[in-house]
Amino acid sequence: MGGVTLYGLEKCDTCRKARNWLARFGVEHAFVDYREQRVPAETLKDWARQVGGWEKLVNKSGPTWRNLLPQRKNPGSDPEWTLLIKEHPALVRRPVVVLEDGRVHIGFSDNGYKRLFGK
Repeated sequence: MGGVTLYGLEKCDTCRKARNWLARFGVEHAFVDYREQRVPAETLKDWARQVGGWEKLVNKSGPTWRNLLPQRKNPGSDPEWTLLIKEHPALVRRPVVVLEDGRVHIGFSDNGYKRLFGK
């Protein structure tokens, strides 16, 4: 798939802001709600590698993480992380932007997107 793809959740306010920003600046993109279309384990591993590890890919400040059983909060391997995210897709920080060249960026800020997209 070419172009920019934004991964997130349909009802996430930050994802909405990112989508509106992209539309306002004319950045064509596809949106994937990762509750509806689960991200394959290999893709999640690639994202984690690119952003500096699972600890940076997973949002530990949200209610999904806080509500996990304590024994689930210490995954020790890629398969354990990917299973946890498969069961709880809202654990992935959002939005995730995948650029045409495959680079991955997480989160949204006006200035960050201006730098990312040269606007």
